[in-house]
Amino acid sequence: MSQIELATYAERAGQTQGRRFFEPPSRTRTAFARDRDRIIHATAFRRLKEKTQVFVAHEGDHYRTRLTHSLEVAQIARSLAHALRLDDDLAETIALAHDLGHPPFAHAGEDELVVQMAGYGGFDHNVQSFRVVTELENRYPQFDGLNLSWETVEGVIKHNGPVSHRLDEPAWSVVRPYAAKGLGGGEAGWDLRLDTFASLEAQCAAIADDIAYNNHDVDDGVQAGLFTLADLAEVPLIGPMLAQARRDWPNIDERMLRIEAVRRMIGVMVEDVLAETQARLEADRIVTTEDVRLAKRTMVDFSAGMHADLAILRKFLFERMYRHYRVNRTRSQARRVLSQLFELFMAEPEVMPPEWGAPALTQDRTRRARAVCDYIAGMTDRYAIEVHQKLFSLDLALDL
Repeated sequence: MSQIELATYAERAGQTQGRRFFEPPSRTRTAFARDRDRIIHATAFRRLKEKTQVFVAHEGDHYRTRLTHSLEVAQIARSLAHALRLDDDLAETIALAHDLGHPPFAHAGEDELVVQMAGYGGFDHNVQSFRVVTELENRYPQFDGLNLSWETVEGVIKHNGPVSHRLDEPAWSVVRPYAAKGLGGGEAGWDLRLDTFASLEAQCAAIADDIAYNNHDVDDGVQAGLFTLADLAEVPLIGPMLAQARRDWPNIDERMLRIEAVRRMIGVMVEDVLAETQARLEADRIVTTEDVRLAKRTMVDFSAGMHADLAILRKFLFERMYRHYRVNRTRSQARRVLSQLFELFMAEPEVMPPEWGAPALTQDRTRRARAVCDYIAGMTDRYAIEVHQKLFSLDLALDL
């Protein structure tokens, strides 16, 4: 989108606050489009293909993975940004990066790493995503990380709102150098203004995440047989859409009805966000990007009515999907795999690949744990299972 079409409170690639390490501008891409391309080419992004949302990767190829989820979030974020006259490249870029730090096995994987890292600095997937783009990706000889634009990095760590209140948490200590000196930071020489809101583009990415996962969990849950469309008819947000779709298409089959209901839900939620956001921007007299950052509340949000409907939907999904015995069974298996891998690598770091095992050979157990954690967090579901089988099976054949 050209700058002349952008709203006054939109970020502008031509006025970016730059990169931490200087690089000449691209002749063919804006700063934010360049960031997007770097994320797409990152190893961590490719690995999202084999990391799952709810179901373990081998359970079925039609369930969402972190990659398909990220693409869906990016599409919704870009649409929201375009409708609000924001920089849609930036919104898309932040959306594509938001899940880079998720470990294997969905939330079960994060829960297990939180337990294992409790005495070693903690674990948080948002912080891990931040570390991926600022430190862990190793693709350039002149710097660690991807050296993304200030606005993109800010959006990765702050898309859910200000985070300065979390800087005393162990897992967030690596973010502290990017805070203002008054917040105990400054060592990185790059103030991400952690006590303020992120851009509207970042807020679009955050709300798009909510829209995407609520809808695809409904879709995946029905396909997996965890609940039926008849069950969903009792949910206020979905019931009327199912009924209307049946009136519009009396002969519609169950498969198409599910798809149509999800499509309509996404549309209704997007329209709700656009209306609520426009109302907030006007009520709070938001004119500039600085107004956005210093605002007293999130600007891109659902209406109160939609929040209430989503609370009922999330309660339904929690009871019927996230805690279904089949999901609980895979959660238990997944946590056991990661727990055993973590304990083995802590005791015998030499069995890890050299690029991870060498940093873990230190006698400093906190540094060793972080190296082990980074290795495990970067695994895909399938790779974690394969490594576990190799290390814990009784097959003594050499792995050459």
